[in-house]
Amino acid sequence: MVSSITRNQISGDLSTVLANMEGSLPTGGIKLPKTPLFGTDGIRGRVGDLLCAPLALQIGFWTGMVLRAHASNPGPVILGQDSRNSSDMLAMALSAGLTAAGLEVWYLGLCPTPCVAYLTSNSHAVGGVMISASHNPPEDNGIKIFGANGGKLSPTLQTDIEAGIRSTATPAVNVTNCGKHYFRPELISDYADALKNPFPDNHLQGMKIVLDVAWGAAVGLALSVFKSMGADVICLHNKADGDRINVNCGSTHLEILQAAVQEHDADLGFAFDGDADRVLAVDNCGRKVNGDYILYLWGKHLKQKQQLPDNLIVSTVMANLGFERAWKQIGGNFMRTAVGDQYVQAEMLKTGGMLGGEQSGHILCRHYGITGDGLLTALHLAALVKESGTSLGDMIDNSFQTYPQLLENVRVEDRNKRVNWKECQPLQDAIAAAEAAMGDAGRVLVRASGTEPVIRVMVEAELADVASHWTNELVSIVQQQLV
Repeated sequence: MVSSITRNQISGDLSTVLANMEGSLPTGGIKLPKTPLFGTDGIRGRVGDLLCAPLALQIGFWTGMVLRAHASNPGPVILGQDSRNSSDMLAMALSAGLTAAGLEVWYLGLCPTPCVAYLTSNSHAVGGVMISASHNPPEDNGIKIFGANGGKLSPTLQTDIEAGIRSTATPAVNVTNCGKHYFRPELISDYADALKNPFPDNHLQGMKIVLDVAWGAAVGLALSVFKSMGADVICLHNKADGDRINVNCGSTHLEILQAAVQEHDADLGFAFDGDADRVLAVDNCGRKVNGDYILYLWGKHLKQKQQLPDNLIVSTVMANLGFERAWKQIGGNFMRTAVGDQYVQAEMLKTGGMLGGEQSGHILCRHYGITGDGLLTALHLAALVKESGTSLGDMIDNSFQTYPQLLENVRVEDRNKRVNWKECQPLQDAIAAAEAAMGDAGRVLVRASGTEPVIRVMVEAELADVASHWTNELVSIVQQQLV
């Protein structure tokens, strides 16, 4: 029988609980960083460096123990993965840990992250786990954990899981009472049906749409969903390939999609990231359409239908000033959060907001879903274009002009320097000088990425040469002081 841990014990002082436990699960000599394991979107890192089978086993076990402690009647855990070569290994190790904690695992195999969130929230599951490093390169991977409601796991429960992983003792487990592992790929069709439910049959008939699925989690599913909606679909990189996921394709590399939209004279195109929880678009002219424009167009549509409480859009500090000012000019309210869809989601739940997201393409619309969903967003944007009777290009031209915004990523391998970049006085002095020089005509955002080993430097200004000047200045100082 799995050792009994009450909700109060898990949520309170884990050290007291652990001190009374005996036995252990193998750790394989895992060397854990001093900084927190959980970033802005789960646990993410280089496979073989941070992420390995012994750590995944511990993550699965402690996730299972914490989820069990917070459930009155523990159901299964929904487990999915993207196409990375390491995802199978991590899935099996996670499942071993979860079943060792006494939980049943429903393994979906290859599927988008929002599929795991949807099935978790629409079943009696106790939680969900997705294996993916999203837009990161193939050599990285990650573990995203969802609560029973399909939302990102709370910081408190993340802390409980990490405390267990970092402990030196683990509870003894009677293997005869471990959970079972079931392969349940047929459940993915329930998610696909939910995506199409808001629309009439063949609602996209007459539209030509290009999809770039980045060799990732949406292969096959994206094509079938759009075709079943009546669209004429050209699909790029539509094969599960762990060596090429996100490589020069998908939402971080739109050039191939832009060329394909123009070559095929398509109405629009969509590029997904590796786990399909975000999407960027390309209009009929081959121009990039980021999350700011998607939020503006979708928000305007919902506002006109009186389906947007307080006319509120929740976005992040990365949202363009042109977007914010245009939205306010038409009577909208605008709120910014830290970067990360979990922060956007938390603020939406707090304020009652129904639409929010990120410039990078994480879009959340609570009318239709509970988490960022690239496929859902793409279907609704395509429907907006179809219903408008005009082109996406015309819709963009009649929305707003963005301020010149430059974003540079500086790779900083030293994790401590990335986490503690605010203590670099020369950088802080340079940021203050840039802000003073631009005043209300621009802004600076420097931050450590929560998903990659980089410091991101963003400068936005009314004049492009001003943005370029201060971007170069700040990047140079980061390189001198932190690299």
